Amino acid sequence: MKKWTGMLFALCAIISLILSGCASKQAGTGDALKVGTDAQFPPFEKQEGDGRITGFDADLLQAIAKAGGFKADLQHTGWDPMFEGIDRGKLDAGIGGITITEERKKKYDFTEPYFEATQVILVPNSSSVKTLKELNGKKIGVQSATTGEKVVQDAFGKTYAGLKGYDDLPSAVEDLKLGRLDAVVADNAVVMEYVKKLGNSQFKIVEDPSIPKEQYGLIVKKGNKKVLDQLNAGLKKIREDGTYDKIYEKYFGKK
Repeated sequence: MKKWTGMLFALCAIISLILSGCASKQAGTGDALKVGTDAQFPPFEKQEGDGRITGFDADLLQAIAKAGGFKADLQHTGWDPMFEGIDRGKLDAGIGGITITEERKKKYDFTEPYFEATQVILVPNSSSVKTLKELNGKKIGVQSATTGEKVVQDAFGKTYAGLKGYDDLPSAVEDLKLGRLDAVVADNAVVMEYVKKLGNSQFKIVEDPSIPKEQYGLIVKKGNKKVLDQLNAGLKKIREDGTYDKIYEKYFGKK
């Protein structure tokens, strides 16, 4: 009898340890949140030679995590794989200049907005283009499945023959440099970063007031309230204590 009693107590102790370990992971105190991004979108994110991801979004995420009392592991996945990773449960969240749209909100939950942006047109200095409409009939490069693509499609139709999609923005800019495109449409802060690096003698930025403003947010799988609440709570704290403003100023100057 004593032998079976001892075995029973031992079994109960093992089960208790397993359950407590599971509870710890479920509470978010163990593993870091896995966050995907496309680290080819400076100044928001870029991958350094040693593999580190730096930029506005990278700093923002770590500040949110610190304020929220959790850890975040930012991984370079690429644009489409980031969404797929969230769909399949391999990623907890995504960040990377993701515009909040009604279409995306059907499938994902967004945090509160953390950045306001707009689409601008990058053209050679010799170009006479001053508005989006003047690009009709010209070759336009965009990053596929982004707001830039949607802006061009809304202006000229989804089957517009002059639209060319790229997996990443650097490839589109490279084709513009080589004369294979007449223009690139992309987020203002990212385009400004490219102009800064490439020099004003080669390209110029065209701003069209008819293009609407947009908001960026972090995304989680639809219904993942726990992670969404964690991210929103951290974002709220860094807005209130001035941390957000310091990060913003580091990359874009004072508001």
